[in-house]
Amino acid sequence: MSNQLLKMSKITKKFPGVYALKGVDFSLRRGEVHALLGENGAGKSTLMKVLGGIYELDDGNISIEGKQATITSVKEAQRFGISIIHQEIALIPYLTIAENIFLGKEPLKKSGFIDKEKMIENAQRFIDSFDLDLNATMLLRNLTVAQQQMIEIIKAVYFHSQIIVMDEPTSSLTDKEVDFLFKTIKQLKENKVGIIYISHRMNELFEITDRITVMRDGEYIGTVHTRETTDKELIKMMVGRELNQLYKRTEVEKTGVKTLEVKGLSREGVIEDVSFSLEKGEILGFSGLVGAGRSEVMKCIFGIDEIDEGEILVNNQKVQIKNPNDAIEKGIAYVPENRKEEGLFLIKSVDYNISIKILDQFIQMLRVNKNYESKLADNYIKNLSIKTPNKEQIVHHLSGGNQQKVLFSRWLATKPNILILDEPTRGVDVAAKSEIYAMMNELVQKGVSIIMVSSELPEVINMSDRVAVMYKGRIQKILEKDNLTQETIMYYATGGD
Repeated sequence: MSNQLLKMSKITKKFPGVYALKGVDFSLRRGEVHALLGENGAGKSTLMKVLGGIYELDDGNISIEGKQATITSVKEAQRFGISIIHQEIALIPYLTIAENIFLGKEPLKKSGFIDKEKMIENAQRFIDSFDLDLNATMLLRNLTVAQQQMIEIIKAVYFHSQIIVMDEPTSSLTDKEVDFLFKTIKQLKENKVGIIYISHRMNELFEITDRITVMRDGEYIGTVHTRETTDKELIKMMVGRELNQLYKRTEVEKTGVKTLEVKGLSREGVIEDVSFSLEKGEILGFSGLVGAGRSEVMKCIFGIDEIDEGEILVNNQKVQIKNPNDAIEKGIAYVPENRKEEGLFLIKSVDYNISIKILDQFIQMLRVNKNYESKLADNYIKNLSIKTPNKEQIVHHLSGGNQQKVLFSRWLATKPNILILDEPTRGVDVAAKSEIYAMMNELVQKGVSIIMVSSELPEVINMSDRVAVMYKGRIQKILEKDNLTQETIMYYATGGD
């Protein structure tokens, strides 16, 4: 029996005005973890959507276990034993965990009705085998993003898929959950399951993968054995050049001028007695484990969530921020963690998304100054290197990293004094990360103050002037630049006193 499980040959896919894939080759062996690596917009997710039956290929061939496979729907892909765990959760929030795991494959009684008891019992047994402290009858919407991600993985594993695609599976997981995921992947390898692994985190690729295929601009660049390559070689394959300095920080002289001060901020059951200050031209990092309350603090400051107690001062003046418009008026901008649900108008164009927060600047006598709007969009597309065929392109059709840049553009257009970035580089490739860091560096040099929430410790350590570490809804410690190490941050993030 051949060891080759999947072969994709000369795969081509075209969208209006752009080739997403141009003759891409990819193969997968039994019991192998094969990574797909490339910048945002390189075509990785598109290739996997062709494999998963979400997109139909325009040209090329797919064979599974040596036999040609015509995949024109998700159901056909599942019939071939293909499961895709998407970066954005694809479960139904108003169903229980058990109902989500068995959706479309519910066990039936002899009468033809769903056997709910058996479904719950089987789901609970599998949840327990993954050592998750969850009840199969819980509604999915009550789970954290990390827990929902684990349910997606359980669902794929439960139905014995022979090919599992994992698209940024660790982007919302804690270190403990990542360790557990990697143990699960090793078990799947022993069972001869083939895993296609998409991630921008180099350390993960070297820990978990056997081979790495690199794509760039919709084309196949090459495949290497993980043990025989380095991160520098992979970056050069990805971007066509070397990135000598990923983290860009220029020392900015401390001004001592407080642009933001938060005193005793509390929201029942979420955050408690949170106090900190932010100086002009400073990057203040916020670190902590998933569920520590970092994003919740930011939503309170920006007026998305109400506070029960506490004060917010902007430029030493106490302010009332009851909604996001109040925050924008005070010079605060917020780039949320979940760009698709909380940030972007996915069915609208790039220029619409960039200009929506500053409409008043180019609406004159009930008429839109299209020329001004167009120049604004062109400026941000150029400066942030947004890969799009044109500014009229619907945002939904852009890659995740380019969607993130569009969202950045919208808030930069408001000319903020205080910029809150929640996981600014999640799901973003190494070249785009470098561009985002350079942009942050440029902004603080101009006097903008930045709060950066991040789960990536190297990012927090290299980009921050100080770091506030949160634990169970409180700030456990604020660390100065000289004390920033991964060990110190994790000590406080896990409750160290």
